[in-house]
Amino acid sequence: MAPSSDWWAKGVHKGTPVVVKMDNPEWSMVELEGPSEDDFLIGNNPTDTRAKARGKNAKQLTWVLLLKAHRAAGCLTSVASTLASIGPAIRRRVASGRTDTESASSFENKTVKTRFYNCIKVFLWLSLLLLGFEIAAYYKGWHFRASNLQLQYIFTAPFGVRDFFDWLYSNWVLIRVGFVAPPLQFLANVCIVLFLIQSLDRLILCLCCFWIRVKKIKPIPKEDAVADLETGENGFFPMVLVQIPMCNEREVYQHSIAAVCKLDWPKSKILIQVLDDSDDPITQLLIEEEVHKWQQVGANIVYRHRIIRDGYKAGNLKSAMSCSYVKDYEFVAIFDADFQPTHDFLKRTIPHFKDNEDVGLVQARWSFVNKDENLLTRLQNINLSFHFEVEQQVNGVLINFFGFNGTAGVWRIKALEDSGGWLERTTVEDMDIAVRAHLQGWKFVFLNDVECQCELPESYEAYRKQQHRWHSGPMQLFRLCLPDIIHAKISFWKKFNMIFLFFLLRKLILPFYSFTLFCIILPMTMFIPEAELPAWVVCYVPALMSFLNILPAPKSFPFIVPYLLFENTMSVTKFNAMISGLFQLGNAYEWVVTKKLGRSSEGDLVSLIEKDPKHQLRGPEPDLDEIKAEILQEQKARKKKHNRIYTKELALAFLLLTASARSLLSAQGIHFYFLLFQGISFLLVGLDLIGEQVM
Repeated sequence: MAPSSDWWAKGVHKGTPVVVKMDNPEWSMVELEGPSEDDFLIGNNPTDTRAKARGKNAKQLTWVLLLKAHRAAGCLTSVASTLASIGPAIRRRVASGRTDTESASSFENKTVKTRFYNCIKVFLWLSLLLLGFEIAAYYKGWHFRASNLQLQYIFTAPFGVRDFFDWLYSNWVLIRVGFVAPPLQFLANVCIVLFLIQSLDRLILCLCCFWIRVKKIKPIPKEDAVADLETGENGFFPMVLVQIPMCNEREVYQHSIAAVCKLDWPKSKILIQVLDDSDDPITQLLIEEEVHKWQQVGANIVYRHRIIRDGYKAGNLKSAMSCSYVKDYEFVAIFDADFQPTHDFLKRTIPHFKDNEDVGLVQARWSFVNKDENLLTRLQNINLSFHFEVEQQVNGVLINFFGFNGTAGVWRIKALEDSGGWLERTTVEDMDIAVRAHLQGWKFVFLNDVECQCELPESYEAYRKQQHRWHSGPMQLFRLCLPDIIHAKISFWKKFNMIFLFFLLRKLILPFYSFTLFCIILPMTMFIPEAELPAWVVCYVPALMSFLNILPAPKSFPFIVPYLLFENTMSVTKFNAMISGLFQLGNAYEWVVTKKLGRSSEGDLVSLIEKDPKHQLRGPEPDLDEIKAEILQEQKARKKKHNRIYTKELALAFLLLTASARSLLSAQGIHFYFLLFQGISFLLVGLDLIGEQVM
């Protein structure tokens, strides 16, 4: 039996080597020997066998630990290289950047902005002072975690035992326990309640959206209307007016005009108005030339330019609707200068009006040509995808009301007239007309499957201005519309929805608690540990809400953490805008056109003018050399443009980083990591290291 056993051990039970590959070229391939012949010999001493097994297991464990250590070292190396690359960028930005307080064209009132910035600086200096005080106390033996501070030492130790610092710190503890912590905890509890209400609202919206998807509910036009459009037999082609309002948008006007002129609709039933509010004579000249080019190929298009540019976009649209020929048209489609509708846009939207006399608006969703351009556009895509997929679709299906997005929509002209037309009283004329139309009983239809391409702002400065207008305008409108909503002849549920959900919860409460809770109260609780924020408020619920927000854009899941941090960072701008609009502070009524880069354009304007022989103007021919020189000069000026340094964001960055350092003393893990990464997020935004880089 022995020979047979030896053959079996040699031929079959020779261990298979385990090969471990190391990514680092300095490491070599290593073989971990499998079981040897001795392991399979019967009658061996069990103690020796176990000892050998332990030795081999220890060897294998050693290599596994080395492999994990190698991976950890690789991660640390990548983090170090990233930090090393950020360092020079920060130094260059600080050396050559300009603060937002130095800009003469800032859209915020300097007095209001300075007051807001000074308040943040007060919190920053107070936190630095308290941090130094707490560090000194920590090294003096005052060790505690969160609010579990034992006060027995304060009351039992005789005064002679304690030095002056102990006496000072013990009195500070008594002051904050008795006078500072209670109001701070009360404010924190109020914000937590608002946070939970808003989170519940978002959860309900997501569940409703899921139900809509499962049931496959969507607006369906009359079958005969679709058939009429496809065959043209019954002649269901109502008169449609198409308006393209624009203002100094040289980078994008060509493609919007071209896309609208290619709409599939009988030429005798459509009129295109290019409503140019540009104050740049060269831009006016180029836009008028583009309109003339399409007129020559048979498009029914006209160019309008206002001499008196009052009321911004609302005044532009109001002026266009005052034309005598508008009475011949039944519907009006509106597209901003960077929007490019598909050729079948009207055929997919107009049928929803047929035999639905109470439908006043059909709104399409937006899609973005540059959503993957940089991190900023990716984060915007998450927000807007949730807005259209969830908020607009659910409100459209359940209550037939939502805020008009200002573009990519078709209005029944009678609905506009019944609602009082366009008014210049706010910077959100689209929301204004939607609210007034809803109070008049008109219904809205949202088409989630009809998309219109547009462009997202790629620089933080452009996005910041856009968000300021979008969050100050609703508060202006709320002040003006509240009496009308209360006295309107609509149901109590519609009044409740418009006042509490549409305005208060989603336009006022959201920016209020986001800024107050996560940017002020949370860092203050690090220095006042008797007031607490639970870990589920800091981490778990925000993570769940971010997960729900990102569901409509599943490809953006890798950006869920940056999205959560960036939303809290933007709460500074949104809170400031909300306060400005609510109390009419600063330049709350100033309209700033969102800067676009024309990502959908093919070639620059100079080459387009040179290669197209059809470009002819009515009147004196333009000097192309002069236009070319002007455009080249602007391009050079754009290259010399400095990135901004945002003082409020930087002050909050240092406040949060100071609070994170304080949280280490009380060993608050989740709070520390949140404050650390949120502070870094504010730092990157404050140095304008997100979005388009021009340096």
